[in-house]
Amino acid sequence: MKMDRLAPLQLFIAAADAGSFSAAARRLDLGPVQASATIARLERELGARLFERSTRRLRLTEAGEQWLPHARQLLTVWEDGQAALRDAADAAGEARPLSGRLRVSLPSDIGRQHLWRWIEDFAAAEAGPGVQLELRISDRLTDLVQDPVDYAVRYGEPPDSSLVALPLAPGNRRVLCASPAYLARHGHPQAPADLDGHDCLRWVQGDSPHGRWRFTSPQGEARAIEVTGRRIADDGGLVREWAVAGLGIAYKSGLDVAADLAAGRLVALLPGWVGEPAPLHWMAVGRHRLTPALRRLAGTLRMRCERLLALNPPGA
Repeated sequence: MKMDRLAPLQLFIAAADAGSFSAAARRLDLGPVQASATIARLERELGARLFERSTRRLRLTEAGEQWLPHARQLLTVWEDGQAALRDAADAAGEARPLSGRLRVSLPSDIGRQHLWRWIEDFAAAEAGPGVQLELRISDRLTDLVQDPVDYAVRYGEPPDSSLVALPLAPGNRRVLCASPAYLARHGHPQAPADLDGHDCLRWVQGDSPHGRWRFTSPQGEARAIEVTGRRIADDGGLVREWAVAGLGIAYKSGLDVAADLAAGRLVALLPGWVGEPAPLHWMAVGRHRLTPALRRLAGTLRMRCERLLALNPPGA
C-alpha cells in the first residue's frame, strides 16, 4: 500500500474493525513495524491514546471510540470526492484503464471455469501497464474488512450493509441436475419428495453441509426437503465434477452448470419446478473502490454471465 496522508486514518479504521493490528496490516499490505509506527504517530498528533494493547486483544480506548466516527467521516468525504472526480473524467471521455493491483476473491466453480478468463480478457484489452492480478479462488466467505482482498464475487445477497454490490447475474437460480448415466441407473425424480433415497451431492456452506434444498412448485408453492448422500465437499467445482461423473444429483448454480447442460453432460431435473435464487454480485467495501474501470469490468462480467445463462433458456 502506498503510504500517504490518509494511511493513518485507513489503518486506524481497519484496526478498529478487525480488532487486530496484524489483520489490519495484512489488509493494507503493510509490515507490522510500519503499522505500529503509523498508529503511534497518529496518537502523538492527536495527543490521545487510541487503543488498549495486550498480547491477547486490541480494543479502542474511550478516546478511540470518540475519534472513530470522525475518522470514518473524514475518509469517506475524501474517497467520495476522489470517486466523483473519476466519474466526471470518465463521463467526459477520459476513461482511465484498469491500474494497480486487483485483489479479488472468486467462488471456486465459476471462478475456475469462467471468471478468471473473463477478467484476463478484460485486463488484456483495457488494463494499463503494470496492472497486477491477485485472484483467490475459494468457496470460503471472504471478509472484505479483515482479509487481504479488495473485492469479492459472491453468490447471494450482500451480508453486510457496508458492502457495495454490483449485480452480475441477478436472476440466476439453482438447478437440480444429474448425468445421463446416473439417471439411467436410478431414474428421474418428478418432485422434490422423490429425492429421498437418491444420492444427493452436498457442499459445505459455512460450518455444515447444505442439505435443505428449496424449490417453488409450478403452482407457486414453496417446498423444502432435507437430502442425504454419501459425498460432501467444501468445493463447488468438485460437486459439479461428481455430478458429471455420474455419482449423484447436484443442486448447483445455473451459471456453474450452464456449459454442462448445453453439452448434455448434465440434465436439468424437475421441469416446471423453480430452484432457489442464487444471484451473483461483485462486492466492495465503499463506493470509492468502484472506479469507472471497475464498473466497466463488472459490466463486462454481467454481459458474459447473461450469455452463459442464455445457453439454457427457461423451458428449453
